[in-house]
Amino acid sequence: MSRPLTTALRRLAALAAAGALLAACGQGTPADPGRKDRADGASAAEGLPVKPVAPADSVTDARGVEVAPGKKPERIVCLVALCDDMLAELGMRPTATNSALLSHPEFLGGKEAEKIPVVPGGFLSPEVEAILSHEPDLVIGLEDTHGKLAPALKGATTFWPVQPETWQDSIGYLRDLAALTGRGEQAAAAETRFREKLADARRARSGRTALVVFGSDENFGVATPGSDVAAGLFPEIADYPWKSRGVEGTYSLEEILARDVDVLFVETISFGGPGKKLSEKMAKNPLWAQIPAVRNGDVVEVDPEVWAKGRGTRSLGIVLDEATAALRRAGR
Repeated sequence: MSRPLTTALRRLAALAAAGALLAACGQGTPADPGRKDRADGASAAEGLPVKPVAPADSVTDARGVEVAPGKKPERIVCLVALCDDMLAELGMRPTATNSALLSHPEFLGGKEAEKIPVVPGGFLSPEVEAILSHEPDLVIGLEDTHGKLAPALKGATTFWPVQPETWQDSIGYLRDLAALTGRGEQAAAAETRFREKLADARRARSGRTALVVFGSDENFGVATPGSDVAAGLFPEIADYPWKSRGVEGTYSLEEILARDVDVLFVETISFGGPGKKLSEKMAKNPLWAQIPAVRNGDVVEVDPEVWAKGRGTRSLGIVLDEATAALRRAGR
């Protein structure tokens, strides 16, 4: 039986929002029709036209956080990959970041991403002086990880703590940022693209059982809806029986084996450079080899920068593309 992958490990991999680290989300706002979608995915909202949000000097997000930069933010520092995802969808680039998401070819690609300064200190402890050296109009970070920076940033810049839990939350944050930056048209186009992909995936819903796991060695965790934004898509596109068991809870290989998983998606957490993939490390466990997905060659190593960290409409669109393709291929 695998030992639980702790919250600390998930955060060290900058997967904070993907591993039981999210607080409960607040009520939706009228500006975001997507937040009226039912959690079970049987939504009528997929047919609604997406209207651009109007420019605003300030917004109050779904968690009740008021964001008022004082002027249209142009210099934005990203401490969480959702920020990079949103800026990419709005046709903007961060002034500095601590995420590798933009290196993905569906974002900027490696050469262009290298032009963006990296905030030193890592995901858990980004350096305040380094952040402020970029003279940001707005700093966006993860509430439960970067909220501690708020006192040090106060008076020098505006700090926006975000905490997405569902794809609807991610759309809400995108619309809020679009209002602040005056890029409502770009946000509406991005939201429409994502909703169309989700609607297509829902219509082609697979009856196969899927599973998303993450880990750095033989210890692993199961990504579950409510604690992982990408995993929240899976009940809408496949059989996904996995429920959150709280901060320290996880599933054993014996439990996974009993579920007859058809397609297995694996996020390998890397520390200090590339190494063996989690699926390769797990291969020496005899129970792993008995999982139908493993026996049939339907194990897919995915990019954790996108699947676990991204959490925005572009990242989630990539997840839908890759997941639906793998579900179609399974068993062939």
